Amino acid sequence: MITLESLKQFGADTDTGLARCMGNEALYLRLVGSVVTEEGFEKLGELLNSKDLDAAFETAHALKGVLGNLSLTPLFDQASLITELLRSGTDTDYSEMYSKLMEEKRRLEQL
Repeated sequence: MITLESLKQFGADTDTGLARCMGNEALYLRLVGSVVTEEGFEKLGELLNSKDLDAAFETAHALKGVLGNLSLTPLFDQASLITELLRSGTDTDYSEMYSKLMEEKRRLEQL
């Protein structure tokens, strides 16, 4: 079960995340829990594999926003890296970066 303590150990900035939810811990934890089922992660992988960099940018940017608002730093950092490379139109092999993003998502799922 995801708790504030487990999120802190994960590397999340729970103080900032909670502040964005006006101190409502139940709301914050519910929103964090919804990240686990967020379809954008898989969609991003598909778009990167198909080299649809414009759509991949839009998806990565949306994920980055959600992860940033919830202060899920380990996920946010990976999403930011991918987003900024896509923003600049960098055509590269994103597989390692995407794998790291998904590894952090799995760590969150295990909390």
